[in-house]
Amino acid sequence: MQPDIICLGEPMLEFNEQTDGRYLKGHGGDTSNAAIAAARQNASVGYLTQLGKDAFGKEFLELWQSEGVDTCHVKQRGDARTGIYFVSHDERGHSFTYMRKGSAASLMSPSDLPLEYISGARILHVSGISQAISATAADTVFAAMEICRNAGGWVSYDTNLRLNLWPLERARAVTHAAMARAHIALPGLEDAVQLTGLTDPDAIADFYLNLGCEIVALTLGKEGTLIALPNERRRVPGLPVKPVDATAAGDTFDGAFLAEMAAGRDPYEAARYANAAAALSTQGFGAVAPMPKRQDVEKFMNEGRAA
Repeated sequence: MQPDIICLGEPMLEFNEQTDGRYLKGHGGDTSNAAIAAARQNASVGYLTQLGKDAFGKEFLELWQSEGVDTCHVKQRGDARTGIYFVSHDERGHSFTYMRKGSAASLMSPSDLPLEYISGARILHVSGISQAISATAADTVFAAMEICRNAGGWVSYDTNLRLNLWPLERARAVTHAAMARAHIALPGLEDAVQLTGLTDPDAIADFYLNLGCEIVALTLGKEGTLIALPNERRRVPGLPVKPVDATAAGDTFDGAFLAEMAAGRDPYEAARYANAAAALSTQGFGAVAPMPKRQDVEKFMNEGRAA
């Protein structure tokens, strides 16, 4: 199967703190989340990564296959493990603790990339986290972007800034270079403020357009999304919900947005749909479990309230 959308990055086993203090086991990793979110909107999706030859790696393969995500080029390594992270919650929101150093995904290199597979994709989705986990992973992302671009595909990039993985100056240099190779920019406002030094959403959108992006989808939390093209821009409002856990809401937005773009929707329609999907994803704990399917998103958009 040749998927329309290919996501590349690091999957991680998730332990998410519940209100009773216990931890719920789940699955995370930003581009893996985006792949699953896109698949739940009926998109054709594949994933590229490396896993450990361990129980957690096996779980991910089973998860992706159950979600309809193609795994034909996922590799397992006996010399490294699958990464883990923990999510905790307080009055400020959610925070992350990682156990990922030396993970199988961080050992990816450009020579591991399946050239024909990436060349056949309509959209390649990668992120700042995909590049922050190691220098070879950063090079792998750049190489994948070039393969996709050279074949006529589109590249999507989410900054997903994690300053516990790399210093801000390196994050700026690498993500700006990546955005210059991307067609679709998917930054969040908080990340973009730190990376660009700008605070005005329109100025941030201009910054990424000036790097060469053709579509900027700047997510603004409960305020919705600013969609900016070189000659037009609109703010697309979100739908109100009472969030329980915002883990992977941005990843859900990414997957839903790309699914809609791959289906031929314009960026404004895609953002309206993705805003609704992301809002619904905050209605339960964990990254994957609360991600809505297409029928749930369409019902929410029609009724204007979560079930």
